[in-house]
Amino acid sequence: MRKTLLLAAVVLVCPTLDRAQEHQHEHALTEQELGSVRFATTCANGMAAEDAKNFNANFNHAVALLHSFQYEQSRAAFTAITRLYPTCAMAHWGIAMSHYHGLWGNSRLDLGRAALEKAHETASANPTTSARENGYIEALGEIYAQDGRDAAAHAQAFERKMGELAARNPSDTEAKIFHALALKLSASRTDKSFANDRKCGEILEPIFKQQPHHPGVAHYIIHCYDNPALAERGLDAARLYAKIAPASAHANHMPSHIFTRVGAWPDSISSNLQSAKIAEADEHGSKTAEPRDQRLHAMDYLEYAYLQTGQLKEAMSVMAEMNALTPVAGLTLTGDYALAAIPTRYAFERNDWTAAAALAIPNLPHWSSFPFMEALIEYGHALGRAHIGDLDGAQKAIARMGELRDATKDPKFDYFKSHLDLQMQAASAWVAAAEGKKDDAVDMLRRAADSEDILGKHPVSPGAFVPIREQIGTILLEVGKPTEAQREFEAALKIYPGRFRGLYGAARAAELAGDNEVANRYYTKLAAQTSKAGGSRNELNHVREFLSAQAKRAESKGVAARE
Repeated sequence: MRKTLLLAAVVLVCPTLDRAQEHQHEHALTEQELGSVRFATTCANGMAAEDAKNFNANFNHAVALLHSFQYEQSRAAFTAITRLYPTCAMAHWGIAMSHYHGLWGNSRLDLGRAALEKAHETASANPTTSARENGYIEALGEIYAQDGRDAAAHAQAFERKMGELAARNPSDTEAKIFHALALKLSASRTDKSFANDRKCGEILEPIFKQQPHHPGVAHYIIHCYDNPALAERGLDAARLYAKIAPASAHANHMPSHIFTRVGAWPDSISSNLQSAKIAEADEHGSKTAEPRDQRLHAMDYLEYAYLQTGQLKEAMSVMAEMNALTPVAGLTLTGDYALAAIPTRYAFERNDWTAAAALAIPNLPHWSSFPFMEALIEYGHALGRAHIGDLDGAQKAIARMGELRDATKDPKFDYFKSHLDLQMQAASAWVAAAEGKKDDAVDMLRRAADSEDILGKHPVSPGAFVPIREQIGTILLEVGKPTEAQREFEAALKIYPGRFRGLYGAARAAELAGDNEVANRYYTKLAAQTSKAGGSRNELNHVREFLSAQAKRAESKGVAARE
């Protein structure tokens, strides 16, 4: 009897443009909505032609979901395959892959290990399982190995095995694509040559030309080029990924990683509005917190972009929406980071130090697993209180940050621990500045900024709340050193292009240094990117006054020249 697995076995929500229809329009995602994947397996060997066609369509459907990090949906699709085709080892491999979230730092190692053991058992019992398929299973085994090594060592071993598999099977583009992802997963955060990231791009770019509708290729190009040095190379993939997989929340969000890197704020806003909308719809059929994680992640990037464009009303609406959400169990680093970051960003970006000093810490018991989350808010307390003169309160916040740093013991959170240490240094510098030790404060901030430049940003975040180089520029302006301040703001803009505070700081510094031409250039750029801001930021009043005065001077010179 034929076994036919219909795409309808995995029902997913595909929101339409009409919000009223979102929860009524449900169907299984088609290839056109997820992209095009061709992952060959031996599981269909011996099937009738129609059965083989159905099987391959559904397996490719599951892999397409996996490539867009729609893990819960991918797992459901692979699980449905195992029920009808229990001898298909690669379906169990797919389930194991769906539990590995190397870029998110929230893998379910226990469940993934169990699924991989089932893949091994199934492959051993099925002699038709190919050496290539066993290679995929063995490579993933490096991630789930219980050998005392840390996650970084496991990721490096996975990358080596995937590289070897791709080399043995040169016609297998999927092996190359997963190897490229493994290169990103195992990349050193402190390697500013971006060796792994460059290799990743070298693998994927030729495939992208051959398979322009493959979701994983576009997705992983974005991840590999998500850094200041390479971001421009990711623009083509960023502009296409959401079109390749328009029904995926993550596919709609990911382009904003590149848009954020190059300061393309309207594009970032558009991407994340659509991503959050799809994730909201996905929540209704979900049994996990994954869609909420995706929704909050998009909201953090959206908040960041709104603040850079001076759209405070819209930024406030993101905060209000976040605060109105019904809590869900099982949030991970991805969603929890946004809960801490969004209110802190909102206060910092507006220089609302009183609000920063009084930020509320959510009552979330599971944050005990992520001590650095609370520390993000304590950073708000520390900088806010230092700026308003509550130095005892600032010192208490810094001391609490130290406690939370020391409580962050899981090696997979070492990045956040390191960044927290730099935030403590920055907060201490502002306490010193408030005490009148401005030179000491600048020296402290320079040391922290050098380390922050090397550390870079984590994929979970659109960027630092306030880059430490911007903080140096602010103090230098306060002590009457605009030329030095301008250098710091411009150095920050090289890493974080198009930031409101960076552009305004560089412009103000140039203006105070008497270089109206440079000031005009920065103010003009800021005015252009804040065209929808209205009068919602005080700094913009000065921008308009300066540009108006410059225009009048230019007009006067023109009149004089004609006379």
